[in-house]
Amino acid sequence: MSDLRDLYQEVILDHQRHPRNFRVLADATRLQEGYNPLCGDRLILYIKLRDNRIEDIAFQGSGCAISTASASVMTETVKGKTIEEAEALFHAFHELVTGQESSEAKHLPRPALGKLAVFSGVREFPVRVKCATLAWHTLHAALQGRDETVSTE
Repeated sequence: MSDLRDLYQEVILDHQRHPRNFRVLADATRLQEGYNPLCGDRLILYIKLRDNRIEDIAFQGSGCAISTASASVMTETVKGKTIEEAEALFHAFHELVTGQESSEAKHLPRPALGKLAVFSGVREFPVRVKCATLAWHTLHAALQGRDETVSTE
């Protein structure tokens, strides 16, 4: 089990040190801000939608290792997915890190989490759940077309 935790920690640190899709997306069709007042994490999420699909996604901001790594892995995971697939991943990720299934998720297919499984240990540290889910809540709001800054509080 220790080897698996070490691997998970290494993946998280790699994404924190070298975040993927960390850039401005000039031709984004959706832009959403997210803020975690508890930790100070802030991000701007840029999404380019075409034909109900996430054609491209990027983010910028500053945050702790968990927040940055989560945003990085999230962008890699949802790029190319339909809005519905991305929503299903949002709910599956939320359940992974909180242990709670949302009522909205009951009718959605259970997607394979793949690399997202590295965040399973976050559930053991409740104060870090908001760090891990900030990018995801921001994605969820952007896909719904909401206009306000997303806050984890």
